[in-house]
Amino acid sequence: MVKDLKQYFQTLHLKGNIYVAAIQNIFIVFILFTLCRIGFYLFNASYFKLVTISSLLTMLLGGLKFDTSAIFYTNLLYLMAMLMPFAFRYNRIYQTILKYIFIVTNSIALGANCADFIYFQFTLRRTTATVFREFENETNFFQLIGKFLTDYWYIFIIWILLTSILTFTYRKSYRNWLLKGWQSHVVYFVNGALILILASGLMVGGLRGGFRHSTRPITLSNAGEYVNEPLETAIVLNTPFSIYRTLGIKPLQRVEFFQSDTELNRYYSPIHSPQITEPFKPLNVVVIILESVGREYIGSYNQHLAEFGYKGYTPFLDSLIQQSLMFRYSFSNGRKSIDVLPSVLTSIPMMVEPFVLTPYSSNKVNSFATLLKPKGYHTSFFHGAPNGSMGLQAFTRMAGFDDYYGMTEYGKPEDFDGMWGIWDEEFFQFFAQKIDELPEPFFTAIFSVSSHHPFRVPEKYEGVFPKGKLPIHQCVGYTDFALKEFFETASRMPWYDNTLFVITADHPNEPYFPEYKTNLGIYTSPLIFHRPNGELNGISKTVAQHIDILPSVLGYLNFNEPFFAFGRNVFDRNSTPFAISYTNSTYQFIKGDTLLLFDGEKSASAFNFKSDSLLQNNILPSNTEKFREIENTLKALIQQYNNRMIDDKLSL
Repeated sequence: MVKDLKQYFQTLHLKGNIYVAAIQNIFIVFILFTLCRIGFYLFNASYFKLVTISSLLTMLLGGLKFDTSAIFYTNLLYLMAMLMPFAFRYNRIYQTILKYIFIVTNSIALGANCADFIYFQFTLRRTTATVFREFENETNFFQLIGKFLTDYWYIFIIWILLTSILTFTYRKSYRNWLLKGWQSHVVYFVNGALILILASGLMVGGLRGGFRHSTRPITLSNAGEYVNEPLETAIVLNTPFSIYRTLGIKPLQRVEFFQSDTELNRYYSPIHSPQITEPFKPLNVVVIILESVGREYIGSYNQHLAEFGYKGYTPFLDSLIQQSLMFRYSFSNGRKSIDVLPSVLTSIPMMVEPFVLTPYSSNKVNSFATLLKPKGYHTSFFHGAPNGSMGLQAFTRMAGFDDYYGMTEYGKPEDFDGMWGIWDEEFFQFFAQKIDELPEPFFTAIFSVSSHHPFRVPEKYEGVFPKGKLPIHQCVGYTDFALKEFFETASRMPWYDNTLFVITADHPNEPYFPEYKTNLGIYTSPLIFHRPNGELNGISKTVAQHIDILPSVLGYLNFNEPFFAFGRNVFDRNSTPFAISYTNSTYQFIKGDTLLLFDGEKSASAFNFKSDSLLQNNILPSNTEKFREIENTLKALIQQYNNRMIDDKLSL
């Protein structure tokens, strides 16, 4: 047995070791991907005038994260076949087959990268999976490929050169030996299996772009973390990654409900041209986004439930509402946390797919940062989760924000809740203290984390907040308490009185009452505007939504320059209230008291959502013509959204 074990361990020598061979081969691919990124930049440098040597190095290093994901996806079959803990993997025929799999798959990936050296100049973005749909009906596809190779023969030469490097540096692992005795076979298998498990875990992390449970798999928008403007994300990304990450994502289709711009804009236009003669008010702006704190949990939004003894779980927020302007019928535009930042910070709703997951996430957008910085504003965003969580840091950077404060900047790991981020109480206090250091005027926003599954509160607060009917209720009480502590701290600071506060939530969470379980009820989020001087107060019964926050804040500040936003200014009495959401392949559109459900081609049903909160009485069949105007407004919104996304016209 000792002899057999000695023979086995001799096979682990680095020379000819199968694991070393696999690592070396993958390492070469990393080098070639980096060369492709450099080549991509050199061929397209005229589009990236602001790139410096320092910023290019940042993008090259950041690109390794996306290369890791793409390379692991490309080589999953090869790596799994190499890591199987069986001796037959040393067979010459087996190794030869693996060599061809490796070279063919990686040469295709390198070819995709090379193609974008030129194709980028036509699209101004990395090629995505939509390319397969764009050319699926072309009968002269191979003729087009031939024309491309003829016109850009030097790209073909570069690809051949890269493939040659891949071929000549490929390292096989041949072993002319057989394991003898069952003991050596057992040891061989156990060790191989352990290495396979370890390698699989590392590959999963590489594919996802990280190991934290709070980190969503990286997507195109995460490239924004390493750039100064959206177009530069094309340098950070690679083409195989862009294709892999958009497979299965339904692309937007260009629509032409209205043939003329005049008719289209008559129903709806996202271009705002304020006619304001009063001077600009350089107020500070603080936007507070509460994780999962839907309208159902707030007593002030549920006076109609008071007869059942319902008080809600937000005593502080209820007291603040008495001194604020509250919108009774306010809605989120999405159901995921990743939907809220585009909606709130750039006035882009979630339609069909979350904006940050679409191929259009690198489009140039208007945001609070891009619009207010010319007015002298400092802009920042706070989120107590680990930096990079949900791609929020990348999005705010791409949207032009000056600073991002996450768990890293907070710097006290002992306040980590063990799951999502820093407890709300501590992070809200950090938020207040950091605001006090900001130059005025400033725009800043915070996204809380604690009112989230697994619905825990700090140990010292166990039993302090009402448990309620659902696990989330005590967490909502805790977050409300953290908000109270924040306002108490902020009220003693010099910037407080000169500040406009906006409070909302990303989306509702667990519903208890039936009205909050409907297709509309699952989008009910609060919207509250507060000024410490009492200038804003009352309850508005008009419809409002997340995408209204940007144009409304700008309107309140007397911002008088044209800008792009899908929402409306709620302070403008001449604007038409509406709300849009998308669920189960259906657009949900509110105008007036009517909720219209539209499948993309025709209206499916309609309800008076105020008097019929359970949406039980479809009033469409007997009132088809009455809802024609509402349907046309929605069609115009869809057309503006789809076509402007495709054409990269989300800003002025």
